Amino acid sequence: MELTEVMTRLEALGTEQNRKVYRKHGAKEPLFGVSFGNLDKLKKEMKTKDALAEQLWNTGNTDARTLAVMIADPKTRTLEQLERWLSDIDYYCLTDMLVTHLASKSPLLPELLERWTASDREWVGRAGWQLMAHAAMKSKTLGEDYFLRQLERIEARIHSSPNRTRDAMNAALIAIGMRGEALEAAALAAAARIGKVEVDHGDTGCKTPDAAAYIAKAKSRKR
Repeated sequence: MELTEVMTRLEALGTEQNRKVYRKHGAKEPLFGVSFGNLDKLKKEMKTKDALAEQLWNTGNTDARTLAVMIADPKTRTLEQLERWLSDIDYYCLTDMLVTHLASKSPLLPELLERWTASDREWVGRAGWQLMAHAAMKSKTLGEDYFLRQLERIEARIHSSPNRTRDAMNAALIAIGMRGEALEAAALAAAARIGKVEVDHGDTGCKTPDAAAYIAKAKSRKR
C-alpha cells in the first residue's frame, strides 16, 4: 500500500465529531479525526511496514502519525529514530501510543527508561513514566529494588514536574503498587506522603485517579 492510498483512506474515515473530541484532548492540525477502532483495523491489515511508517510520520498529520507508530517495527527502531519522533510530539495520546506500540516492545527499553524519566521536558518525561508504568506491569527482568528506587524518584519529583509528566508519574506509582505485596505497601506509603496530584486535563472529562484508592480497588478485583 502506497502513502497516497493510505492518506486517502484516512481522510475518508475521519469525522468532524472525532476531530472535535481529539482537539479537546490536545491533538493538532492537520487532523482527519479517525477513530482508534478504524486505525486498529488498518494496522491489522497493513501489519508492520517500517518504511511506510516513516512516510506517514513525515506528513505531520496526527492520524497518519498515530498509524505510523502502530505499524513501525519496534525491534529495529533506533534510539535516534525513537527520540526524533518523540521530539515532534506535544499531544499526550500520541505520546502514549508511541510508548505502547514501540518503546515498550523495544530492545532499548532499559536505556529508554533511564533517559526519558530523567528528562525535564514534559512530553519526554511523560513518555518515560508511562513506559515505567508499562514496565511495572509487564517486566519479568526488573526487580523489586529497582521499582522501590522509582517510588523514591516519583515522591521527590512529582509535584515539581510538568503537567502531563505528573499525570504519567501518578500512573507509574499506581502500576508499581499493583506489581506485588511489598511494592504495594511501599507505593501506598509514598502515595500518602505525596498527597493529591494536581493535573490540568483541559476542557475534558478526564480526572487524575487517587493512587491509593486505585491500588486498593485493583487489589479487590483480584480477590
